[in-house]
Amino acid sequence: MSHRTDSFDLGGLRLTAGEGRRLELSAAIEPFVLGGERYPVEPALVPTRLDISRTTGDGYALRLRFEAALVGPCMRCLEPAEPLFAVDAREVSQPGEADELQSPYVRRGLLDLHGWARDALALALPTQVLCGEGCAGLCPVCGTNLNASGPEHGHEREPDSRWAKLSEIRFE
Repeated sequence: MSHRTDSFDLGGLRLTAGEGRRLELSAAIEPFVLGGERYPVEPALVPTRLDISRTTGDGYALRLRFEAALVGPCMRCLEPAEPLFAVDAREVSQPGEADELQSPYVRRGLLDLHGWARDALALALPTQVLCGEGCAGLCPVCGTNLNASGPEHGHEREPDSRWAKLSEIRFE
């Protein structure tokens, strides 16, 4: 495993237009706070693959790939969850061109790998961190884990309070 890389000097590669390199680097990604819970990223140093291609002028085409897991409670059943996410992010940095061609992660020839990896993982996350795709969650009445209790778990329904007055009617 390579050492932690927070920023990378793209100019140090001395690539000419059309040339490219593939690098194996490691990035640390801070924990995410979702729904008030802290979800650390595993592994602590995420192995990444960075493809760098030099474009014409002073530009670069970049591709970042890695896999990482979030560790914490499932947002439905509160059991431990460790979903794995595959990230494949691309950026283009072509200074002097339109704003959409200037990457926020490349400044003066330095790539902010740390910021890019965190943002790319954040974009890959679902709206809820779950222990499994089919997680049934907790019973809203008694709080039982529905994954363990099975489909036969149920409760008798309370009568609808809007119809309570009808129960007072007596037919003789």
